[in-house]
Amino acid sequence: MKTNPDKDTELHDKINRETGRIKWSELERHFASGSVVYVSQELDLIEVALRIAHDDKESIARWMQSGQVAKVNDQQAASWLAADATLWASVVSPFVLVQLEKKQLH
Repeated sequence: MKTNPDKDTELHDKINRETGRIKWSELERHFASGSVVYVSQELDLIEVALRIAHDDKESIARWMQSGQVAKVNDQQAASWLAADATLWASVVSPFVLVQLEKKQLH
C-alpha cells in the first residue's frame, strides 16, 4: 500500500472490527499450511496487522529480529492445543495473526 499506516484510520478500524477471539483448534489447518503468525503480547495486534497490510518491512523485520513476531512453531501449537487455548486473531491475507489473550490486572 502507498498510504502512511500511521494515518490509515479506515484500515485500522476495519482490522479492529474484523479481529476476534478464536479457539486454537479452529486454526490448526491454517497452521498446517504455515500461515499462522504469532504476535507477542508486548505489541498491539491491530498495529502489527496494519503494518503488515502496508508492507512496512522495517517494522516487521525489527519485530521478527526481536522474536516479537514469528511463525507459530510446533511447540506453541501443541501447547495451545493441550490447553484448549483461545487467542485473538486477525487476518491479513495470506496470514492469520494470533496473540494470546492479555491477562486482566483487576
